[in-house]
Amino acid sequence: MSTPVRIVLVDDQALFRAGIRMVIDSQPDLVVVGEASDGREGIEVVRATRPDLVLMDVRMPVMDGLTATAEILREPDAPRVVVLTTFDLDEAAARAIQRGASGFLLKDSEPEFLLSAVRTVHAGSAVIAAEATRELFAHIADGGGVEPVPDSYRSLTDREREIFALAATGLSNAEIAEKEFLSEATVKTHISRVLTKLALRDRVQLVVFAHRHGLV
Repeated sequence: MSTPVRIVLVDDQALFRAGIRMVIDSQPDLVVVGEASDGREGIEVVRATRPDLVLMDVRMPVMDGLTATAEILREPDAPRVVVLTTFDLDEAAARAIQRGASGFLLKDSEPEFLLSAVRTVHAGSAVIAAEATRELFAHIADGGGVEPVPDSYRSLTDREREIFALAATGLSNAEIAEKEFLSEATVKTHISRVLTKLALRDRVQLVVFAHRHGLV
């Protein structure tokens, strides 16, 4: 059996953490290895436990999830971070995604969706709630100017730009494959090359990149 995905929970509500821990620890392939009640403590727990993934609340005392996320992601071999929020168009969650978080989850998500999202992010092959993440970033990006397109984007081939554009709208690998008459494996390869060339961590960061540079 493969090693379970190691998770740290960072949230100031002990009862909420207990509920999430119960859901996660009920799965043979997932395990909670640490908890924290604020962002500062969260950074310390992450450094001590070296998890694969962090579930991070946005609003907490001492240090908020936005600041903690940015600091955690500066660490070498940083875990993926998923932001927890109470409502869809949360500007703080959008800022966390801009700073490197791999997406967000609503705190009232169904347990099955939470588990699926954790596995999806750990696999690094898809976006959590791609449409919601895209809408969230579009919402917050409305108030800011578009940044110049970097040279790295120009290094993409025509096919890679096509795949990039479709992924930026929130389409899954399967949906892109169907639309472009390609195999999912081929799409996955293209996405991997795009992420590498643009120095992006995952599909969520691709969506952020597209909005930041006016490519959607």
